[in-house]
Amino acid sequence: MANLNNFDANNVDPSVALDPIPAGKYIAVITETEMKPTKAGGGKYLQLTFQIVDGDHKGRLVWARLNLENKSEMTVKIARGELSAICRAVGVMAPKDSVELHNIPLEINVGLKKRDDNGEFTNVIKGYGKKGCGGAAGARVPVGVGPGSLGGTPPWKR
Repeated sequence: MANLNNFDANNVDPSVALDPIPAGKYIAVITETEMKPTKAGGGKYLQLTFQIVDGDHKGRLVWARLNLENKSEMTVKIARGELSAICRAVGVMAPKDSVELHNIPLEINVGLKKRDDNGEFTNVIKGYGKKGCGGAAGARVPVGVGPGSLGGTPPWKR
């Protein structure tokens, strides 16, 4: 049994299950970053929280996890490439702390992915770009593409 401190549901709006946002490009900012241990304990990932700041889905959150410390060199290489894409999109090329990436608008390319555990769809970030570049050459940096990358096909699809 737990004390609910005089909770009254009449005074609180009920939470509503949120469906994933549609695939597309959105203007967002990074609002939170946190380094966390991997589930297996053999590494660490940087979790980034993106908040959409414009359009019909303003206020919605999307997350990215970058496995920056991992036993797999390939996993780290992919994560570092994604971090490079984020840095280029926000114009901070050599951040000393992840907080330097916060609150700078950028374009995120959001997709949908079917979850393995329950078969439902969830959002994934497929790429990053500078805000307002509108498709100019070099403006968008898709995840897994860029200097030193392996090309546009993810390793698990080869």
